[in-house]
Amino acid sequence: MIIREAGENYLETIYMLLREQEKVRSIDVCNRLGYSKPTVSVMMKQLRESGYITTDPDGYIALSDTGREIAESIYERHVVIARVLMSIGVSEETAYADACKIEHDISPESFECMKKSYADSLAL
Repeated sequence: MIIREAGENYLETIYMLLREQEKVRSIDVCNRLGYSKPTVSVMMKQLRESGYITTDPDGYIALSDTGREIAESIYERHVVIARVLMSIGVSEETAYADACKIEHDISPESFECMKKSYADSLAL
C-alpha cells in the first residue's frame, strides 16, 4: 500500500497517542479521530497488512519502524507548519487546522526551507 493522506493521519494519530499513553488500541484511534469502529478497523487492517503497524493478541497497536518514521515525519511537519503560521499571526486553532491540511502536500524542499528560515523562532 502506498501511504496516502488518510493513512498518514492514522499513523500520526497512533504516534501522538503513544506519546500520551503507554498502550493504544483501535478504540483510542476512534475516539481521537471521531470515526466509527468499522471505519478504523478497515484502515488498521490495511496498515497492518502493509507493515506500518503491528497488533498484539490483546489488540494493542505498535508502529513498525517504517510506520514510526512516517508518523514522526508527519508529526514534525504538523508542528513546524503550525508554529510558522502562529509566528506570522495566525491563531493557534487555525494554525493547527491549516497545518493538518498542508502537512501532506508540502514538498520536502519547501518544508526544509520553512524549517531553516524559522528555526530560531521554532525552538526545534
